[in-house]
Amino acid sequence: MARSAALLAVEQTTEQARRLRAVPAPRPVLDRERENQLTGRQREVLDRLVALFADGFVELTMADIAARAGCSLRTLYDLAPSRDELVLTVIDRNLRHIGRAAVDAMAPDMAPLEAIRAYLRAANLAVASTTPAFARDQAATPSTHRLATAHSDYLVAVTRTLLDLAVERGDLADPSGAPVDTAAVARVVAGLGAMFALPEHIEAIDSTPRDAANTMVDVILRGLESTP
Repeated sequence: MARSAALLAVEQTTEQARRLRAVPAPRPVLDRERENQLTGRQREVLDRLVALFADGFVELTMADIAARAGCSLRTLYDLAPSRDELVLTVIDRNLRHIGRAAVDAMAPDMAPLEAIRAYLRAANLAVASTTPAFARDQAATPSTHRLATAHSDYLVAVTRTLLDLAVERGDLADPSGAPVDTAAVARVVAGLGAMFALPEHIEAIDSTPRDAANTMVDVILRGLESTP
């Protein structure tokens, strides 16, 4: 007897969840044990620094940061041993919060392409408030650039996993009839937010990096959908 549509949906959901769990996430700057040990005051300072660093960070000293954040130098050094490590901690922690929200945006019963759209729309929040100053400083600082690349690679891997499932379901097809290069498509659609947030692009586009990325994700995926 043929399996019911409901059973097939359950199997797809289970397989999708299994594959997504298998995608390795980047190693955190602040491990879970240390994160759990943070005091309420330390969490408040780290949250405040997200906005502070949005205006650039390479010219700031630890004393500058303490003065602008309204905290003591001791509070900052309890969080990180140096300015560079503090910047990495703040950026990584913010990206992880956004990443968790992006995963939560994918409902269990979503089809793969629908899940990609929901996931990337939420993930693109990471570049919603990117300023030219922050983009320049991040691009010019090797350690923060590597961190951003690690998070971007994870975004690509999750997207490719969902694209592979979409191809297997017959939801995605190359208009030319050739096999869909899901690695290439994932690299493009998942990298749009980071691309539009580059210093040379952020001032050239008419919308925000987030809005530009979301629009282009829809355009690309609609062009590959088997049944638009």
